[in-house]
Amino acid sequence: MRHDVLIVGAGPTGLVLALWLANQGIRPRIIDKNSWPSTTSYSLSIQARTLELYRQLNLADTVVARGHKVSAVNLWVKGAPEARLLFEKIGGEQTPYPFLLIFPQAEHERLLIERLEQAGVMVERQHELLGFIDHGEHVTAQIKTPHGEESYAARFIAGCDGARSIVRESLGIGFAGPRHDQLFYVADITGSGRAFNGELHIDLDEADFLALFPLPTPGRARLIGTLRDEGTNRAETLTFADVSARAIQHLQLDIAAETWFSTFHVHHRVCAQMRQGAAFLLGDAAHIHSPAAGQGMNAAIGDAINLSWKLAAVLHGQAPATLLDSYESERLRAARRLAATTDRGFRFATAPGLFADVLRTRVMPPLLAQMTRLEAMRSYVFRTVSQINVNYRGSSLSRGMAVHVHSGDRLPWVQVEGRDNLTTLCELNWQVHVYGRPETELTTWCQARKIPLHVFPWREAYEEAGLERDAVYLLRPDGYVGVADPSGSVMVLEDYCNDHGFDFCKQVKAQVPRPCAE
Repeated sequence: MRHDVLIVGAGPTGLVLALWLANQGIRPRIIDKNSWPSTTSYSLSIQARTLELYRQLNLADTVVARGHKVSAVNLWVKGAPEARLLFEKIGGEQTPYPFLLIFPQAEHERLLIERLEQAGVMVERQHELLGFIDHGEHVTAQIKTPHGEESYAARFIAGCDGARSIVRESLGIGFAGPRHDQLFYVADITGSGRAFNGELHIDLDEADFLALFPLPTPGRARLIGTLRDEGTNRAETLTFADVSARAIQHLQLDIAAETWFSTFHVHHRVCAQMRQGAAFLLGDAAHIHSPAAGQGMNAAIGDAINLSWKLAAVLHGQAPATLLDSYESERLRAARRLAATTDRGFRFATAPGLFADVLRTRVMPPLLAQMTRLEAMRSYVFRTVSQINVNYRGSSLSRGMAVHVHSGDRLPWVQVEGRDNLTTLCELNWQVHVYGRPETELTTWCQARKIPLHVFPWREAYEEAGLERDAVYLLRPDGYVGVADPSGSVMVLEDYCNDHGFDFCKQVKAQVPRPCAE
């Protein structure tokens, strides 16, 4: 047994899981049956919450520098933009990343591989999992390599191997769900026109979805659309010429060339379980849904980060193995919510009939423009799309609330006098935040437990963000609130640690180069 965690699949999900583990002092083994990384890029969008999590690994700045910031989304009706929503306006006070970032999956994977290699972990290509047996204390996997088959033992196995996951099939976990009627197509194009302005454009004219996503290179864009029955019946013979006319007409595009075209069907599925014994399912192996909202890869990365710190805590002896039960309870609930939300949105955008057409083209654009003038609605829209509102309220790891911040929430972001309260999360460990003055007993308790205590002098901006003066916030390594207690009582924290069996004295210093707190 040479590694604690065997990761199957080296897409963004598996790579992020491996990177977070490596930076927490755990050496994973990551295998992939393909001979090389992705060369095409089905996934493009990186949401604000993912960038916040990437910042904990000193990765966000590089991703942003190599990607393209989308500052606004435009809704088109009858060949002209009808409404324009600025991300900065609706998200500027909620996150340091108030935009949608376009970063093609192929480039994304290359960057993650580069960082993983710097951490001393290499992806083993042409290594295919054939099956495995869970022995309780460890798993034994059968792996097909270029040199033959090998039997390999690891403490845990993580299935990051996509919708046809061999890990999920080996576990016999159900993955039922309907298939969307529409046939999806994607096309990378070069051209010009009003929609080639670096922003996101969505056409609302017909029941078939149509959107233009900018790519980092000026004059290049990704066209994503759907076709109903007439496209479905000829999926294998469909070409870009069959769909380009509608894009040219509805979005006023002048297309010079097409560099990539592909079609695919999408199912709406969430697995029955995300954990069974020593095996875990992440990303597309556990949940798939419409790609139109740009949520899938970000949700998968959320799976990886949620699981990584829990595996590290158990393997370092900081927490009992029962901590791992919370992975499924937290992420399965989040996956079901996301799948339901994206499915409802996609069905609305593609619903046939006169009534649905009137709603999309006449009611929705002006209504959205009016709604986004309301602060509460702006906040809700951005938090939903950016995945900032993903929370673990009701989790066994969540206890208490202080004013507007519930345990299980992502800690609100606030920047005061040049100090950003989320930078401390680069420590990748449990920590305590107090906005105001901590009790002497709290300082003593944190020192004894060897848990970092970060004190922020009280300012009105913290109150505006929903934080309570002098309250105690115990933060998990992923930036979510474990305990929110307005009394500032040490006993609440002591009871929480005792109930869960946490030993913060065994926290391992993060291996992240140049932490963002510096």
